[in-house]
Amino acid sequence: MATIPSHNLLLPKPINQSAHSLSFKPHSSLLKFTARSSPTRAVSTTDGASVSSRLEPLENYGITAAEDVRRRDREAKESKSLKDTWRKIQGEDDWAGLMDPMDPVLRSELIRYGEMAQACYDAFDFDPFSRYCGSCRFTRHKLFDSLGIHDSGYEVARYLYATSNINLPNFFSKSRWSKVWSKNANWMGYVAVSDDSDATRLRLGRRDIAIAWRGTVTQLEWIADLKDFLKPVSGNGFRCRDPAVKAESGFLDLYTDKDTSCNFSKFSAREQVLTEVKRLVERYGDEEGDDLSITVTGHSLGGALAVLSAYDVAEMGLNRTKRGKVVPVTVFTYGAPRVGNIRFKERMEELGVKVLRVVNKHDVVPKSPGLFLNEHAPDALKQLAGGLPWCYCHVGEKLALDHQNSPFLKPSVDLSTAHNLEALLHLLDGYHGKGQRFVLSSGRDPALVNKASDFLKDHFMVPPYWRQDANKGMVRNTDGRWIQPDRIRAEDHHAPDILHLLTQLHDHPSS
Repeated sequence: MATIPSHNLLLPKPINQSAHSLSFKPHSSLLKFTARSSPTRAVSTTDGASVSSRLEPLENYGITAAEDVRRRDREAKESKSLKDTWRKIQGEDDWAGLMDPMDPVLRSELIRYGEMAQACYDAFDFDPFSRYCGSCRFTRHKLFDSLGIHDSGYEVARYLYATSNINLPNFFSKSRWSKVWSKNANWMGYVAVSDDSDATRLRLGRRDIAIAWRGTVTQLEWIADLKDFLKPVSGNGFRCRDPAVKAESGFLDLYTDKDTSCNFSKFSAREQVLTEVKRLVERYGDEEGDDLSITVTGHSLGGALAVLSAYDVAEMGLNRTKRGKVVPVTVFTYGAPRVGNIRFKERMEELGVKVLRVVNKHDVVPKSPGLFLNEHAPDALKQLAGGLPWCYCHVGEKLALDHQNSPFLKPSVDLSTAHNLEALLHLLDGYHGKGQRFVLSSGRDPALVNKASDFLKDHFMVPPYWRQDANKGMVRNTDGRWIQPDRIRAEDHHAPDILHLLTQLHDHPSS
């Protein structure tokens, strides 16, 4: 995934763990650093007015050692490219041997799919004084370009919406105005597919269907809204023959409920994503010379929807082409909660769905629901409590990170910042394995962490919550008056053949 232009800062060389003091002075938008083991002063050669520009190490920060780590990463990437190893990166072997030490290709892919989830936040209209609050600020054909993510290699095929009538008031955003784009819907994410360019095919090694779900940036009150009650997925229309397969009822309602009076949520999020996956698999699944993958990503509550939708796609058999080829389904979640019970976990494994969960060990969301009865309980207790409606179990493999290992972040534990997605992507960039020093591997800007939080140490002088929409979306019309421009476009509505595809889904053979 291409980086946003304003993000292209060359990162400071990480410090020794015994010395955690770096300082930035505002001067420019581009930094250059000399790889030396002695104290240096590196100053930008440009005159931009960005938040970070000058690095002044006060002592020897082990720059040579950091360069050695980066050099090893570069050599490892050159020796095995994504196009040759994508099946292992997608979890073919449950990521065995790829997380400790950290495989550089896996790290870059985790960051890339995390940025796809982050795009859902960056594009979402949270402003209650906007008549488009709760919608996407950009049309789907211009989503990535509007966010400054050029040459992403993906095209957005469909936007996803959900009804806001269910009992999750602290998750949905609504406008305070009476005339709004929709009173009962929220934009939830998108389905994208990699394009036909030679560069994309050469990089990915296959065609990829990516599904990204929106979660929550900092507000954690939605956890309290959960009913914390498991119920059979078959009761919400899933094609599952086993009533013992259960998921949290609030997640199921969010995924399956609809409002027939609303143009955007008259089809459930489930119906929207399944019909689009069906369309894309039928179109690309049996392409000559091309493999296909389905990758689902999401942060926080979006991670729960990612797990549910991936399970649903596999349970419905939508990852099988007309010629019988099985398309691998992979889930990358970030700070996601538990979704179902142990039977739900077992069923996902039977279906071959691969899940990799990236978490900050200080984040409370991945520990919920099922704070006491979960996969860590003694086996005897799990057998006794397995049938209870509040005994949960995580799915897949876990990559646990610790923000206290980063010299950039405040070591204090704040519930909202510990849950921040940009912080997780920053931690991924610096993680090389258990017990190894924190060394940033790419050109990803640490200032992104403070885009919607106050997590960076103050001496970097990056303002908290710095991301702002210009003039709150107001523009001048031809008469010179300030207005909120029309945003909703027909191309962002549901596909005209969605009813036909839904009819076919009912007749589709399951796995």
